Amino acid sequence: MPASRAETGRRRIAWLAIAAVAIIPVVAAALSPLQRGREFLWVVGGMAGVAALSLLFVQPLLTATAPVLVQAARGLRWHRWGGIAIVCAVALHVGALYAYSPEDVMDALLLVAPTPFSLYGVISLWCLVLTAILAVMRRRLRFSHRNWRIAHSVLAVAIVSAGSVHAILIEGAMEEFSKLMVCIAALAATTVGALEINVLGPLRRRRNLQRA
Repeated sequence: MPASRAETGRRRIAWLAIAAVAIIPVVAAALSPLQRGREFLWVVGGMAGVAALSLLFVQPLLTATAPVLVQAARGLRWHRWGGIAIVCAVALHVGALYAYSPEDVMDALLLVAPTPFSLYGVISLWCLVLTAILAVMRRRLRFSHRNWRIAHSVLAVAIVSAGSVHAILIEGAMEEFSKLMVCIAALAATTVGALEINVLGPLRRRRNLQRA
């Protein structure tokens, strides 16, 4: 059924708020005084990480079911493209920082870096890599929809949780308030989305069937 005018208006307002939460940290980081005088690769790598963090906030909202913010088929298509964009942004983040300082990135990947934020970044990275592999190999591995849904949700929560801690611990170009805002928003959206898809939604459908 087509959405009513009032419902369409509410969705537009919701997406304006979502866009603000996602875009403000990127703009604030781009305008940070700490970007001045930095090498190009450092700036590219850092900004790619900021963009990935904002995309992680938007990603679960594309398939949200309570409330529905995007028509289901369109939301699923955008969710898939969002996943590809996140993988590309993280690859650019790691790749540019590796080109800027190979030793630091290798220490982080080998879990011997002295900085605590590196560990959380690597955890988030490998959870993202595993998610991408499972998404590509899902049919070949004969994952049922239910098993894929559970695995994807668990990995998504791990990616966002570790990625948020990684970002919060870094004292860099990101403005502190907007960084905390997008991290909390991403954690909330991902966790609530996982619960809705795997727990609340099935319970609601089961209850409706029993009443019918």
